Amino acid sequence: MSTTASSAPASPEQTRAAKEQLDAHVRETIAWHFHDSTGSPFWLGKKKELKFDPLKEVQCFEDIRKFPLFEDEWLRGGPVNRWLPKGLAGKPAYVFETGGTTGIPKSRVVVEDHWIDYENFSHTLPDQYFPKNANWLMLGPSGPRRLRLAVEHLCQYRGGICFCVDLDPRWVVKLIKKGWMEHLEAYKQHCIDQALTVLSAGHDIKCMFTTPKLLDSLCNALEKQGRTLKDTGITGIFSGGTEFTPQFTRFCIEEYFGGPPEESGIYMTPTYGNTLMGLACSKPVSAADGYKIAYYAPQPRAVIEVVDFDDPHKVVGYGESGRVKLTTLTKELFIPGFLERDEGEREAPFDKYPWDGISGVKPFRGIASQTTVGVY
Repeated sequence: MSTTASSAPASPEQTRAAKEQLDAHVRETIAWHFHDSTGSPFWLGKKKELKFDPLKEVQCFEDIRKFPLFEDEWLRGGPVNRWLPKGLAGKPAYVFETGGTTGIPKSRVVVEDHWIDYENFSHTLPDQYFPKNANWLMLGPSGPRRLRLAVEHLCQYRGGICFCVDLDPRWVVKLIKKGWMEHLEAYKQHCIDQALTVLSAGHDIKCMFTTPKLLDSLCNALEKQGRTLKDTGITGIFSGGTEFTPQFTRFCIEEYFGGPPEESGIYMTPTYGNTLMGLACSKPVSAADGYKIAYYAPQPRAVIEVVDFDDPHKVVGYGESGRVKLTTLTKELFIPGFLERDEGEREAPFDKYPWDGISGVKPFRGIASQTTVGVY
């Protein structure tokens, strides 16, 4: 959130350079995942089913469309080590889950991707509001999720110590589905109480990760104590979730924070991410732009396309709505054309991120009625 950061349109030279970098990264990623000596059992097995040779016929990002769309069910169940490339054999691995409120959750094996993603993200944070060596509060989901370990690594990478709360989002979703709103409120208060206890314990916490819903609850709880977020000493907030709207952002700035960063001393950076993509940063958010939030994927490691609701191979025009299609391109994971559970509007490149972005992110209309957002 800034009123001063640059957000000029990308020049043709910048977009061309970004495209060349992405195409080179695609060739490198395909060579790794489909070579017999380095590839994963999953993709080496799939290679035999394909009607083309990825090693010869995938030379640029557009060639990724030769692959069939990635199926959600491939990530459910085991053995998970079928995803681990031979070239990374022997390295300690994590398994992170996503979903799983009902049925078997999707899982992803990770070696270092969560470290790399968040180290890259670290370089986008302004030191003025996210001071080096500062301690952090992680007010978000714990358990088998990447987010807790990733935020903790981000904090450590920046020289601090991370304090975490215990939060099970699957229990939150069950409470919502059962209509147990009294229990839901009690559990939410339990999580906020943990945060308030940590913040009152003299740990000199300056930075925080949280979700929009939990940030709202925390600020309300502080208000009941006759305090504000500024009184806690927090100056930098890293937050994320599809509930990040211009209205919520404006309310936080004007009511909870006491004005923009240069007045309040509190800076909030919206992000959009998940276990498969990594972390998409936002274009600078300002009052002049109506607090619009546009996200840009961490290319070339991940690419977001906004595609037609009826034709996932057709990218919509700028400003038009469509479904999110994700392609992940790291040494640990290759995912071509994964249709996400989100939709939004296609945004033009700008100078810092000279590739397409997305704004107005919300649950995909085709499944929105079946989606329970929970703490996000």
